[in-house]
Amino acid sequence: MSKKLDGKVAVVTGASKGIGAEIARQLAAEGAAVVVNYSSSKEGADRVVSDIAKSGGKAVAVQANVARPADIPRLFHETKRAFGRVDVLVNNAGVYEFQPLENVTPEHFHRQYDLNVLGLILATQEAVKHMGDGGSIVNIGSVAATLAPPTGSVYSGTKAAVNAITKSLAGELGSRRIRVNAVNPGMVETEGTHSAGITESDFRKQVEAQTPLGRIGKPQDIAPVVVFFASPDSGWITGETVYVSGGNR
Repeated sequence: MSKKLDGKVAVVTGASKGIGAEIARQLAAEGAAVVVNYSSSKEGADRVVSDIAKSGGKAVAVQANVARPADIPRLFHETKRAFGRVDVLVNNAGVYEFQPLENVTPEHFHRQYDLNVLGLILATQEAVKHMGDGGSIVNIGSVAATLAPPTGSVYSGTKAAVNAITKSLAGELGSRRIRVNAVNPGMVETEGTHSAGITESDFRKQVEAQTPLGRIGKPQDIAPVVVFFASPDSGWITGETVYVSGGNR
């Protein structure tokens, strides 16, 4: 039986763990050959590739830090070398750090903007060089773009920028039938939120109390929406931002 993404090649940035890893697995489950990009966690990326291979899928791990412009061409060169083409780019790589206004520094600002915004734009710029007419770019934003919590001025700013970039690039790339959409998760339980202590915090309880569906998310809640945007099922949708946040936005 054919799958939605048979014959397609997808690049997922920041895919060694968390939401990115689950996106990679579910894209592969729908037939895509997947490039599992990682910045530092080779072990994590290799684990995701192994999971995909065990399930009968195709994947390779490629190291590149998309916050470093010089790394980005290599990511797509290795993709072409492994699979011959690029059809889908998921801009998932990102960082978050919350600081009160008095603690904001240029380093804090650039750490987040260089990856969450500039890295996303430059990865997209390189990806579309390798796409024919037709393709899908999915940007992973955040509910923080509009909730804009206290101490999140810089992080929320990066994710609001992702919303605007998504709409702008959809207009720019539409003539090539390259669609650009965004998925904005709410709080999601991942390795990162565990290590930061967020998942066990009072903040989690506060978020759950404000969420109509009464819980925080899991990577498995986010990945199917990305698959939808990557697939022909969303063939007449572009420039849209979908909140996957249990109703909390």
